Amino acid sequence: MSKIENVLNALADQTRLQLLNLIASRGHATATTLATIVPVSRQAVVKHLTVLKGAGLVASDRVGREVQYTVCPNQLSETAEWMTKLAADWDSRLEWIKCVAEDADESDLT
Repeated sequence: MSKIENVLNALADQTRLQLLNLIASRGHATATTLATIVPVSRQAVVKHLTVLKGAGLVASDRVGREVQYTVCPNQLSETAEWMTKLAADWDSRLEWIKCVAEDADESDLT
């Protein structure tokens, strides 16, 4: 899977998206803290964080007995750039279709 596919796959799950948003809003968080906020077990939170980490969306740092998670914006930026290019490509295709349709419409009127 490509990096972008990994990011999109990771963000496709509502719980992982919620975890990422929580970490981003707090600056950092532990699995224990996150498990008190989301409706899943701590073990499930850890599994979701592993997927986010594998996609390059979060980093972990051991602080004593706990592991702190922080958001890694680089991978999000790369994915956003790809999505912007994709949107621009579709915009130009739709503009072309619009022009063709308008030209055909004008031809029918004359």
